[in-house]
Formats: sequence, structure tokens, C-alpha cells
Amino acid sequence: MPRISSVRRIRQMEFFMYTYDIEQLLKNGSAVKLKPQGYSMYPLFLPGRDEAVIEHCVPSELHRGDVILYRRVQGILVLHRICRITRDGFYLVGDNQTEVEGPLSPEQIHGKLTGVVRNGKSFSVSHPIYRMLSSIWLFLRPVRPFFWSVTAFFRRFFQKH
Repeated sequence: MPRISSVRRIRQMEFFMYTYDIEQLLKNGSAVKLKPQGYSMYPLFLPGRDEAVIEHCVPSELHRGDVILYRRVQGILVLHRICRITRDGFYLVGDNQTEVEGPLSPEQIHGKLTGVVRNGKSFSVSHPIYRMLSSIWLFLRPVRPFFWSVTAFFRRFFQKH
């Protein structure tokens, strides 16, 4: 069995302490600003550019289309959109994904996205235009691969000309 280096072990401990701090701040009623990593929530979030404002939430008050912060069984915190709620739990998907993850239990949910900061400007996710656009994007989940193929084709076409 390979041994984990002490540096890697320290980084893992720092990461889990950091995510634990986030959970505690949310439980205590504080809003938390995070810079999402990765592209699973693209185009809503671009890594390094955008920030997510997360607040504590009550899982029974969540709805389809809400973006939540939850802890996966593997231990990492993830920010994804609710695409379905059943008696079994919550089913989620990233805005740049088609595969649905779930069911998640209410205990795994730690917060809800309430705002986005992009280029220093804030906007609320309760704004009607945001709600409408995110509903349309969620509805289009099955055809997202086609959408990305078409945009990639046009990007290549216009780069050549």
C-alpha cells in the first residue's frame, strides 16, 4: 500500500478544516463567499472570475432550480443545481453536465446560492430574469451536448476565417 506523503496529508487536513469552517459559518447564519473551482457550473461560474454567495438553508424549503452547496460521500463540497426532488432525496446536476447525481439526503446539504459576484458586480439569484434563464437551461439539460457541439463548430469556423 502506498504511503501518503506528510505534505499531502497536511494539505488534505487543511482542506477538510477549511470546508468544515465553511459549514460552521453557514450553520451560524453567516453568508459565505466562495470562488468555485472547475467547470461543472459553467456558464454560470467561470473559475477565477466569479464568486458564489452562499447562505444557510432549510432543505425542506428548497426547489427545483436552486443551486446548493453539499458534501459528497467522498467528502468534497460541491455546488450544483437541483433538477429533481423526490421522497428518496435531492437529485443534482452541474450546469455544464448532463449526468444527474443523487439521491442526496438533506443532511448532506449545507447552503444555498443566493448571489453571484462577477467582475465586482453582484446580482441576486432571486431576480426573475435569472430564474427564467436558469429554468430554461435546466430544461435543456438533455440537449446540452448538442449545444456544446454546435458552439464548438462555430468557434472553429470563425477562428479559421
